Amino acid sequence: MKKIACNLLILLCTLSILCTSYISVAAEEYILSMPPLFSLEQVTSMLTPLASRLSQETGNNIKLLAAKNIDHYTAEVLHGNIVIGYENPSVYVNISNVHEALASAVTSQHDTLSKGIVITRPESGISTVEDLKGKKIMIVSRRSAGGFLSQKLTLQEKGIDIEQDCELTEAADQREENVIISVSIGDVDAGFINEYSLHKADKYIAPGSVISVAKTAPLPNWVISVSRNMPEIQKDELQQALLGLSPEDPALKALGIAAFERAVDTDYDIIRNILE
Repeated sequence: MKKIACNLLILLCTLSILCTSYISVAAEEYILSMPPLFSLEQVTSMLTPLASRLSQETGNNIKLLAAKNIDHYTAEVLHGNIVIGYENPSVYVNISNVHEALASAVTSQHDTLSKGIVITRPESGISTVEDLKGKKIMIVSRRSAGGFLSQKLTLQEKGIDIEQDCELTEAADQREENVIISVSIGDVDAGFINEYSLHKADKYIAPGSVISVAKTAPLPNWVISVSRNMPEIQKDELQQALLGLSPEDPALKALGIAAFERAVDTDYDIIRNILE
């Protein structure tokens, strides 16, 4: 009887050790980051609720890394340090050899596509995209989907080579507010920004000094991507956690979106085509 009890005790201890070992293996630490297109404070406030929520939902420890600039962000991804990224489409396709798309942001309009707009002053004489030929235009950056690539695609469809037929300048710090302000004070003839950013600089400009004259091609939205080396079970858990977030969740509110929808790498082929 004592031998049976002893064997049972050994078995229970072994199972306890195995369970503890499994938990320690299952619980991983992952780094979450995004390209620093905003201030450090804003990036931190945007990502902290998401990191907390994903840690809670998956049982993993999701930590933040503050990238110094886009090149630093890209390098950290390529070196395997950033395992979970939240990036704009052009940055994603640049790292898609080591990261894969998991979930696409859905805007407050319940759309996974993001459009750009063309802004100008009311008296500029610009009313269509065709009027942009030969004009001085400020863009957010050549990596911006809503602040350049969307407009570039639309102009291509109209037979306008934006690099050859227009005079382009990039906004200081790649900020949409600086595009709007430059248009408002007449430094440039027109500007390219995301459709949801028209009023982003209202407190800095005279009322009515900037108008939108055209919406441009819809492109895939920001994406949550993960390392292709992440175990499939971890990818599935992470994706389900993202797709299960309700519109009222603080994680989504901090990002300024309504939801996440399932995404795959081929969703971003259109971005690759534009960049080529």
